Amino acid sequence: MNIPEAVKQKLRDLPDQPGCYLMRDQLGRIIYVGKAVSLRRRVQSYFRHATFRGAGPKLAGLIKSVANLDIIVVDNEASALLTEGELIKTYRPHYNTLFKDDKRFPLLRVDRQQPFPRIKLCRLRREDGADYFGPYVSSPAARAAVEFIEKRFGLRKCLAVIPGPTDHTHCINDVVRFCAAPCIGKITQAQYQARVTDACAFLNGERPEILKELEAAMKKAADGRHFEKAASLRDSLALIRLAIRQRAHVTHTPGLKPEDAQAGLQALQNELALPTLPRLIEGFDISNISGTHAVGSMVAAVDGLPKPALYRRFRIQTVQESNDPEMMAEVIRRRYARQTREKAPLPDLVLIDGGITQLRAAQRELDALGLAALPAVGLAKQFEEIVRETAEVGISNIRLSSDSPALKVLQQLRDEAHRFALTYHRRLRGQRIRESRLDDIPGVGEQRKRLLLKTFGSVSRLARASEADLAAVPGVGPALAHALKLQLGRAAAPAPTPTPALTPPSATHPRQ
Repeated sequence: MNIPEAVKQKLRDLPDQPGCYLMRDQLGRIIYVGKAVSLRRRVQSYFRHATFRGAGPKLAGLIKSVANLDIIVVDNEASALLTEGELIKTYRPHYNTLFKDDKRFPLLRVDRQQPFPRIKLCRLRREDGADYFGPYVSSPAARAAVEFIEKRFGLRKCLAVIPGPTDHTHCINDVVRFCAAPCIGKITQAQYQARVTDACAFLNGERPEILKELEAAMKKAADGRHFEKAASLRDSLALIRLAIRQRAHVTHTPGLKPEDAQAGLQALQNELALPTLPRLIEGFDISNISGTHAVGSMVAAVDGLPKPALYRRFRIQTVQESNDPEMMAEVIRRRYARQTREKAPLPDLVLIDGGITQLRAAQRELDALGLAALPAVGLAKQFEEIVRETAEVGISNIRLSSDSPALKVLQQLRDEAHRFALTYHRRLRGQRIRESRLDDIPGVGEQRKRLLLKTFGSVSRLARASEADLAAVPGVGPALAHALKLQLGRAAAPAPTPTPALTPPSATHPRQ
């Protein structure tokens, strides 16, 4: 089994971390995408002689077709699975069959615009004003969460838009499932909507005490020697915890009306004791996967409403590892050093996506720039707390009600910063995945790459060309021709015709 030199080098450098791997053929096309708990163990397993000897024709065809590798490191196995699905849907690799039916991960949907909302499982996120939670890697966990929430909060299962007495005629959910039964007037619309709000907060991880209730019920059943019930509660608790851990966030943040935004600014000034009304707020977020293609975003709200013309994005330059606080510090430093240098207007409030660690990193840079008086707060995702630190009071965590207009102003800006950063990060990651093998060669820029591909027609033909032929291309010369041959390897035989399936082995905003 002949392993290309480019692959051998990458096999030696693979990390023992979860992630996704992308296998390319001689033309640079992605032919297979996989996930792994350990990239090192999984990817190296393909290129062992024992694997190749025991491989069927499909797997052997894949292994012989691999000319290069790319990897994406993620935080855990669930993230690897989600990333794998996204990559397969985007690039449709020839050897992948998994997910080709466009199966999507489950989401939970709550349309709070309806008078008596239900919580439903779905697999497609729409821009319809509803709240979506997920995606969830585990379908059983998502279903367990739905069943628990319906019983715990008394939410209905019936399909009628506005349930009435006729819907209750043959329904006993108010008895067996603890439904609040708005159909027969046991609860008002306002009371029912309050339950829905609590259920959404639970899905966002903002009601940890509810899980403690389930734990107490499990312990009580075990102490009473009702072991079957205790085991059932234990399994339910494990699934619900898994669903909460896998939650994404409510990705649709309904836009605030101008009058609501103004009320939110006034409330924000009062809550934070700001010297002036925060008419201009700048919010910051970081997006990266283990330091890869790390980017920062800055979004702005004027009079409480997002102002896209003021948005900025940043490529992280000084931080090599996954370190969100230091990345945040770099973005703050670059943003306000320039604003200070150009004597540009400063915001009335700086919003940091994160808790006290990210906030302190930002304040350290503001202090260094002589901007210690510039108000800055963090918005911690776990409990949606406003985090602030002042010399007079120290650290203060402000938890506002979920319907607070002040909180809604900050949430809208935080979600917009997250969306803007994530969009930029995905674009950069997609560009890197699509890059030609020529991009890894020093001295080959866009102009030379275009000229080489125009001359030889493809990377495969370029790899089979002699050094003399390469050196004859205008602007290349002998030294670069030699580097090209080293990188692309010796003359390659045509790749075998791939077969369609595989069972892998087990074991346009300005930058500042």
